[in-house]
Amino acid sequence: METTVTLSQARALIQTLASDQSILLLSPPGVGKSEVISQAAQDSGLPLRSLLGTQIAPEDVSGIPRIVGERSVFCPPRVLLPENPEPFCLFLDELPATSPDVQKAFYSLLLERRLGEHSLPRGTWVVAAGNRTEDRALVRSMSSALVNRVCILNVRVDTKEWLFWAQENEIRPEIIAFILFMPEALARPVPSAPVPFSTPRSWTLLSRALDRVESEGLLRPEILAALAFGRVTASDAAVFCAMIDQSITDLRPVVDYLKAPSILPQQDTARWFILNRIRILVATDQFPDLPPQTVHKFLMAVPEEHRFSLFVGLVEKWGKLGADEAMLASLREAVGLP
Repeated sequence: METTVTLSQARALIQTLASDQSILLLSPPGVGKSEVISQAAQDSGLPLRSLLGTQIAPEDVSGIPRIVGERSVFCPPRVLLPENPEPFCLFLDELPATSPDVQKAFYSLLLERRLGEHSLPRGTWVVAAGNRTEDRALVRSMSSALVNRVCILNVRVDTKEWLFWAQENEIRPEIIAFILFMPEALARPVPSAPVPFSTPRSWTLLSRALDRVESEGLLRPEILAALAFGRVTASDAAVFCAMIDQSITDLRPVVDYLKAPSILPQQDTARWFILNRIRILVATDQFPDLPPQTVHKFLMAVPEEHRFSLFVGLVEKWGKLGADEAMLASLREAVGLP
């Protein structure tokens, strides 16, 4: 079983371990690995120096030789060994995408903090990041020798963490409201085709684009749709645009309505969004883990016509959630039985 950490946990582990153990963060694209490494270094007062794995050759790591007397001496690159012998954070981006020769060049750097006969300044961090093989992101197989030289942390998306970050970083309120309502839309699996898909990065960039377009007076429905469909998963973009079009921007997490049906909006469109969302959760076996009495109370608080729309085609699934009594009561209401 793969164990994962959140971005905040990864940041704490980097700050604790990276001075003497090399760390490799793995995750799908767009999760925020690069930013959390940069933030960890900044919080610890370390300058950040980056190498992009897909754009370096072995000599960019080991250095090039020059003749000193009767011997050759390798001169390491400045980015890896600056003249100022102060500690820094060395960020090896896209490490899993590097060629086998480059991976070999990193061996002594990752394990011994050494470049040939030169050692990194004491206290220097070595932190790498990359995508997984299943993410279809030009990842190569990592050698066992490389894997054994790093502490691999698999990073997951944590919706609560991102929402807190989003509020602190001026992400548009309608995007925050949408992710609150549909948390799974924050990060979708990498699609097999080269099409836009939802990630924390893509939602952030969509927010920035909407800010820029709005400031120029260009934000219209067709522009909103073009930007949304150009950044995030098509199904998420469609629902997001529909919510904006209907001015539904104050929705709460679905579980809030299930626990307190009295807060369901009176506006028909907004109520339809919520009930349709509940149907999808039931149909896809993603309904929140709630006591049967809570499920029953919610269903009985919903008007009869809406209740039947929730049940259609999903009777068996609702039964597993403890809705038998509510379904029986609905049937009695429909046929006029006492």
